[in-house]
Amino acid sequence: MCVVAFAWDAHPRWRLVLAGNRDEFHARPTAPLAPWDDGPGIVAGRDLEAGGTWLGVDGRGRCALVTNVRDFSRPQDGLSRGLLASDYLRGDEGAATRAHALLAAAPDYRPFNLLLFDPQDCAWVGNAPGVRMALPGAGVHVLSNAQLDTPWPKAEALGVALGRWIDAGGDDLFEPLFDALADDRAWPDERLPDTGIGLERERWLSSAFIRGQAYGTRASTVVALGHDGTGVVVERRWGAMGTAIGQTRIELPVAR
Repeated sequence: MCVVAFAWDAHPRWRLVLAGNRDEFHARPTAPLAPWDDGPGIVAGRDLEAGGTWLGVDGRGRCALVTNVRDFSRPQDGLSRGLLASDYLRGDEGAATRAHALLAAAPDYRPFNLLLFDPQDCAWVGNAPGVRMALPGAGVHVLSNAQLDTPWPKAEALGVALGRWIDAGGDDLFEPLFDALADDRAWPDERLPDTGIGLERERWLSSAFIRGQAYGTRASTVVALGHDGTGVVVERRWGAMGTAIGQTRIELPVAR
């Protein structure tokens, strides 16, 4: 994922509401959101190049997602970020426990942000710049390609949209969240971060929804996990230049 807003313990029905876009090269092989045959209870998309996932949930009410960090001061090598999410979903640890356990190994991975959720806790771990961890409190939080709650304009705007959806009594009608994820406006230069990629690319990547022939937004996803153990995941998929290519909605828990 490359821009995410989530509400933790801030909705009467949903323990977690999360809305995010995954930006990636369109040529990178990817499997759409689906139950995994080799991961009992896991529902996620899959990176067919490295084998992990950018966002997934499991039958125990846990969720994991990962973003990259736009930090070119350090090598962009190491273990695949997507394995952080899939390894958590395959395991048995809670969010806080897993986050603590990752602190020692975090430098071995490509620059990442990792969000972990279970029925009791949520946790964030990042490894650039430096290894850090936090346990976000109740409320709305945002994440992009910098540290948790860094006020990049596209992340802030998505967080505001999520807050408004909650205030309006949003239940299982997620269209306002998908509208916010589809926002392709570029932000004014004075509000853009300087991440070392040049102003032209900062402008292009400043929108929540990125259109491009080779690179862009490939999936928009909403996750809602209820206090009662039920939930729903909706994924909308996009091709080059933002062409719609499919949607999947999965109700949780998945019947077997």
